[in-house]
Amino acid sequence: MKPSETNLSRTNPSETKSDIVSSDQEALILVDAADTIVGYLDKSACHDGDGILHRAFSVFLFNSAGQLLIQQRASNKRLWPDYWSNSCCSHPRQGEVVDVAAGRRVEQELGMHCDLTFTYKFEYSASFAGAGTEHELCWVYLGQTTDEPVINTTEIRDWRWIDPAELSAELHARADTFTPWLTLEWQRLTEDFAALLPG
Repeated sequence: MKPSETNLSRTNPSETKSDIVSSDQEALILVDAADTIVGYLDKSACHDGDGILHRAFSVFLFNSAGQLLIQQRASNKRLWPDYWSNSCCSHPRQGEVVDVAAGRRVEQELGMHCDLTFTYKFEYSASFAGAGTEHELCWVYLGQTTDEPVINTTEIRDWRWIDPAELSAELHARADTFTPWLTLEWQRLTEDFAALLPG
């Protein structure tokens, strides 16, 4: 099953926006395995070939019912287009604090403002069909919201709220429709940080 064929349950399909919020030329933060800054490089080059380790973040947003917001990545994405992923993920820019970057991107992609809590960080590498590689030192954040998203269609194709147990079941049955970092992060969150998750 292709990612675009998964069942959708978007709750507010009429509210969207369309803003350009990223560029292949923006400078990302290169780091070593200890997350020490070692330089800067444009986003496109960071993802070429086997990838160059750079700083990133992932956000998991839950509603008052304990459901997680997941998004389907836009079809024009270089890496994992049309795949389902966590609420929001991106990169801090040169000179930008990660906490600030995460809040900025949540607003830019989802039209939401909420408090985020840093949970953990980890390094991973994953390649996509010869198109490039994500090699990231990723900071993982949790947040709660009472808002509905107003998605940015330049970044997001679709979205839905999902119960945590249902997400775990879908990841087990159809892992190839989700981004690899979501699979890794959700496993760690449910195993090592379950007490921080709603419910």
